[in-house]
Amino acid sequence: MKYSRRTHSCGELTSGALGEKVVLAGWARRVRDHGGVIFIDLADRDGVTQVVINPEAGPEVCRLAEKVRSEYVIEVRGEVRGRPEGTVNPRLPTGEIEVACDQLEILNPSLTPPFPISDDEDIQEETRLAYRYLDLRRPRMLRSLQLRHRVSQEVRRFLSGEGFWEVETPLLTKSTPEGARDYLVPSRIHPGRFYALPQSPQLFKQMLMVSGVDKYFQLARCLRDEDLRADRQPEHTQIDIEMSFVEADDIFLLVEGLVKEVFGRVFGIEVPTPFSRMTHREAIGRFGSDKPDTRFGLELNDVTDIFAGCGADFIRQALEGGEIVRALAVPGGSALSQSRLEALVEFCREHGAGGLIWIVFREDGTIKSPLRKQLTGETLDRLRRQLGCGPGDLALAVVGDEETASEVMGRLRLKIGRDLEMIPGDVFNFLWVHDFPLLVFDEELGRYAAVHHPFTSPKPEDIPLLDSDPLKARARAYDLVLNGTELGGGSVRIHRREIQEKMFSLLGIGPEQAQARFGFLLDALRYGAPPHGGIALGLDRLLMLAAGLESIRDVITFPKTQKAVCLTTGSPSEVSEEQLRELHIRLRGREKE
Repeated sequence: MKYSRRTHSCGELTSGALGEKVVLAGWARRVRDHGGVIFIDLADRDGVTQVVINPEAGPEVCRLAEKVRSEYVIEVRGEVRGRPEGTVNPRLPTGEIEVACDQLEILNPSLTPPFPISDDEDIQEETRLAYRYLDLRRPRMLRSLQLRHRVSQEVRRFLSGEGFWEVETPLLTKSTPEGARDYLVPSRIHPGRFYALPQSPQLFKQMLMVSGVDKYFQLARCLRDEDLRADRQPEHTQIDIEMSFVEADDIFLLVEGLVKEVFGRVFGIEVPTPFSRMTHREAIGRFGSDKPDTRFGLELNDVTDIFAGCGADFIRQALEGGEIVRALAVPGGSALSQSRLEALVEFCREHGAGGLIWIVFREDGTIKSPLRKQLTGETLDRLRRQLGCGPGDLALAVVGDEETASEVMGRLRLKIGRDLEMIPGDVFNFLWVHDFPLLVFDEELGRYAAVHHPFTSPKPEDIPLLDSDPLKARARAYDLVLNGTELGGGSVRIHRREIQEKMFSLLGIGPEQAQARFGFLLDALRYGAPPHGGIALGLDRLLMLAAGLESIRDVITFPKTQKAVCLTTGSPSEVSEEQLRELHIRLRGREKE
């Protein structure tokens, strides 16, 4: 602390410092007057130290101490001494000592805060975000910031040790609308032209591979104008990585080492490696999701052939129309009440299914189900065997097209897991999901769309399918999933110009449009682009999940609300007519006014 008037922080003094003269500074968190003896809990980001002002300190010190209120900024000088017997606080690292103050200075008074600076208070988030600078003083928020710092340092240490260079890429770049909406920045110098804030450094990091950088990383700020959720913000930070001369397995190995180091060194969590792997098709079939939570069972089964023998007309007609039946077993599910079963039926309808088939296997060997009369003994026996149902269990099934049946059953699986408290809270299950489809057909746009992004390479053996059956082509893409949340995604990229042009063509981007939007990348691919691939991991999501927090906003210093508003600064806000004129912008709404 040689560069500060303070000799120590408020969280580091222990009994080893007894008798020392010290200088502390911070915020008066609590002030207590015990009949002329004043106690102040003095706090900073590192902790709390109890300061005692006795009458022996002198009238001037006592007079100042009487003026101190909650959150006043003060500096104290005094001697470290042990707390009297019976007053030791074992919950604090500084709980064995106190500082007997002989000098006190009020550096700045404070208004009474709109909420107590304490972790014990339940404060409305809107209030917290409006006074974020006060919210961040609370110990749990300071811990989040410290964790963020430590994770960032570990990422830099690990990747630097693996030979990666940290390279910054531009924030003002070209709009290449594919995916989320761009945030646009008007150019003052070039009227009618706009920069875009980067949704990711994707194209720049690919060009860095062409440049021979070989191993790149960046803690990259990314901005996307999209609807928000608890785990999404208009601006976020990602651990952005790209490498040359690699396959997917190389990236898996690197990321597993990085995650293991970060979780172990920062959070004290042992992460077993290698991570499990699952194809996209298997994930959808077993869990109804491309980001499955594998901490619990309730896996899905295709029971279409079993229900072909069911006498229900609606099932027969659906199967004749090419639909399927997905089912799962709930151990002990016969205990669910009729009202809860009806609520599950309604849940499935709300998410796009026609309803929900439920069959209760009673302990006495009989069944309870709306389809009891349409289900033969053979159908029930086959269903029991395939789902592993025993007495007291519950079978649930949805009929629909493959996408709907899988998605609805995946959602139902998660709901039951949460409702029945089947999901362990202290487990971290990492999973690689790979072999995604390269393309989907967008009915609304009437054309193909990239599942990941247009720069993802098809698997080499599937390249001929781009001409014959593009929807069957698989991508060299992969996602890292943690406990049912996508932590990051990446791919091996297209490094040959002719394949990139073919990809653009499939996406309805003609040669002229491709050159206008992505000409700089297409030109770069002509000059010896090496095979390369990478990944981007969400730093904010990683912190949220590892720290066991509910919202991504709790790991971001000044986050936006779900309406993309910063309550602390009041942005977005109006700007002056003069600023608009400089940018050659005229607002229609203001003209009408």
